[in-house]
Amino acid sequence: GQDAVRALVDQIRESFGMARARLIRDGEEVASSSAALAGTASGRARAGQWRRSSLPVGEGARLELDGPALDASGQKLLPVITAQLATALDRADLSRAAASGKVRTALLSALGHDLRRPLASATAAVTGLRSAAGELTGTDRAELLETAAESLSALSGLIEDLVDVRRLETGALAVTMAAVDVEDVIGDALDEAGAGPDQVSLDVEPDLPVLEADAALLRRVLVNLLTNALRHSPGGVELSARRAGGTGVVSEGEDVGDVVELSVADHGPGIDPGRRAEIFMPFQRLGDDDNTTGLGLGLALSKGFVEGMGGTLEPEDTPGGGLTMVVSLHRWPGEDG
Repeated sequence: GQDAVRALVDQIRESFGMARARLIRDGEEVASSSAALAGTASGRARAGQWRRSSLPVGEGARLELDGPALDASGQKLLPVITAQLATALDRADLSRAAASGKVRTALLSALGHDLRRPLASATAAVTGLRSAAGELTGTDRAELLETAAESLSALSGLIEDLVDVRRLETGALAVTMAAVDVEDVIGDALDEAGAGPDQVSLDVEPDLPVLEADAALLRRVLVNLLTNALRHSPGGVELSARRAGGTGVVSEGEDVGDVVELSVADHGPGIDPGRRAEIFMPFQRLGDDDNTTGLGLGLALSKGFVEGMGGTLEPEDTPGGGLTMVVSLHRWPGEDG
């Protein structure tokens, strides 16, 4: 399993009656297990009888055991178990390398395809303007300029997404919290997504409290969710806003009226519950962007933005089929409910 290394370290400590077992590699602790007895008075009293043993585990790692001296059978058995531990450590390394390789492959693919496409369109448009400047009509010139502008805007957006992913990973994302009106941010998001009433059905509860959020980030979240939902449900989606019904970020001692849920529901194929965690991974297009547009960062960024505002973003089933993405955010402190 994924926790095989830690499980083996736990088992070694328990099987040999040790106070502590630690796996060290390159001077850093990989896994550690300590007995509850070690922190008690009787355990500390027995510490004077403990000894530390150190055994090699594969290449560059060692197992440290603090506890009583091993008997003859333990000394024979322990090398067999450390060999299993070395195997588990190698498999864990291979799994991480494979995952890292997938991310690198996805990134290279995205850079080679998604970024190249708008750059090529802009280059072609500018080249056309330069080479045939005297032969172009006003309409032709305007179309080429529009193509260049749209392509450069798309390229700028892709690069901004890549930069924001890096900021999220390093904890450097700037979040400016303020009082945000729900209806205002919904209206801005619909305008930016280019989604009209024939595509989006609105259901906004009256007299909703003002949100504690970053208006720009929340708008980007809603635009991402709407764009994805419309891609998977061309017939239309539902955008709703209401006070929470006991879910989302409501914590102990907090009234449900202190949290507002913004939901975007589509009627597409939905996503298997066992794979829902995947949609929030960078460069993942399952349930996010398709294979012809974007870098597959929309939902990864959306989740990071919402969590940066102290909220949650969770997927749910749409009644009748499809996927509903639920954003839960707190009410602005001191705002009357």
